[in-house]
Amino acid sequence: MPKVTFMGAGSTVFAKNVLGDCIMMPEIRDLEIALYDIDPVRLEDSRIMLESISRNAGREVSVRSFTDRKEALSGASYVVNAIQVGGYDPCTITDFEIPKKYGLRQTIADTLGIGGIFRALRTIPVLEEFAADMAEVCPDALFINYTNPMAMLTGYLQRYTDIKTVGLCHSVQVCVPQLLKSLDMEDLAEEAKWEIAGINHQAWLLRVEDKNGNDLYPEIKKRAFDFLDGKAEYDAAGDKVRFEMMRQFGYYITESSEHNSEYTPWFIKSAYPELIDRYNIPLDEYPRRCIKQIEDWAKMREELVENRELKHEKSREFAACIIESMENDHPYRVHGNVINHGMIPNLPDNACVEVPCLVDRAGIHPCYVGNLPEQCAAINRTNINPQLLTIQAARSRRKEDLYMAAMLDPHTAAELPIDSIRQLCDELLEAHKDWMPEYT
Repeated sequence: MPKVTFMGAGSTVFAKNVLGDCIMMPEIRDLEIALYDIDPVRLEDSRIMLESISRNAGREVSVRSFTDRKEALSGASYVVNAIQVGGYDPCTITDFEIPKKYGLRQTIADTLGIGGIFRALRTIPVLEEFAADMAEVCPDALFINYTNPMAMLTGYLQRYTDIKTVGLCHSVQVCVPQLLKSLDMEDLAEEAKWEIAGINHQAWLLRVEDKNGNDLYPEIKKRAFDFLDGKAEYDAAGDKVRFEMMRQFGYYITESSEHNSEYTPWFIKSAYPELIDRYNIPLDEYPRRCIKQIEDWAKMREELVENRELKHEKSREFAACIIESMENDHPYRVHGNVINHGMIPNLPDNACVEVPCLVDRAGIHPCYVGNLPEQCAAINRTNINPQLLTIQAARSRRKEDLYMAAMLDPHTAAELPIDSIRQLCDELLEAHKDWMPEYT
């Protein structure tokens, strides 16, 4: 009987995707679901929702909710993590508003940049507590991390705890279908063959072919570059950053343009404000999404929680497929975030990389990729540098390590001098002091 524990189950929509997928896979027999959250109201909402899905699917699935973390984890086979430490108010607001005082603007701030760094530093101590509890009550469980910043959190757990961990993100599996759809090539999406590898939110579409092995990149580039130059119209206004990076470096990136605009030094520049309109960059996008989610929750709750006829269609998330594969020894390929260990030789060996992985009863098996094109590896390394220094700072709790992580962040370094970066870090440390351990 596999027990799946979901940490952060108050994330009702995401719990529906991951756990609804598990419920809709009868191959996962005798399924037991344990929900954990610090918000008892949202926790109960998720329990009611999942029981409705189970009932309407004709399955008898045990769904229990817990506010005691260790009890929720006890005996788990799989632990899915989707927590957010500090929430939108106050921590996300802080991550955006204080940097603005220094002239540093962000779009999402959950993966890299000064916002991503501080999100990692307030989340890692909580994950250390999870890992300690798991070592005691479910030491053999697989920890499936969905929380950002993916590479920092997953990399920390893989390097500094004994908990088996893999990080998952849906940006890989939606990359090619969304790209082809945006360029009116979606009829090729279902049978397209592709290869993707790199790091989370900055993995590279290394190869994309139709079912007969014909290279689709020449046509993709022609349409994308014609769109950038105003010679063609496509529903791709939100993808100008990725198209520009493909033009300059030859390859398309998995994660969205709003994300990648803040992972590089070229697009959000106070000295060149015209770039914001030119590349359609949505500054402060994540706070807007948070506000809308909060405003829309009453309607969503009616649809998800109060609807006793609720049904679920399988999502594109990998978690349920991993669980089914490990339970029944059915080999399955996912893209997971794992410690490099030579899978991509021209990236640091201790970096957390996103590569194809084979899954079977024995667990997660990362696959060798080989060297990335040198320009792709070079851009990845600019992101890996602050990731590794942030992990080091979380481990040492030294301000100097934090300062170095921020100074090595491409966007922060492109906008601010050293003294301002250090001052910004100090001000954020003070603002987040109730959510973080002390740094010396």
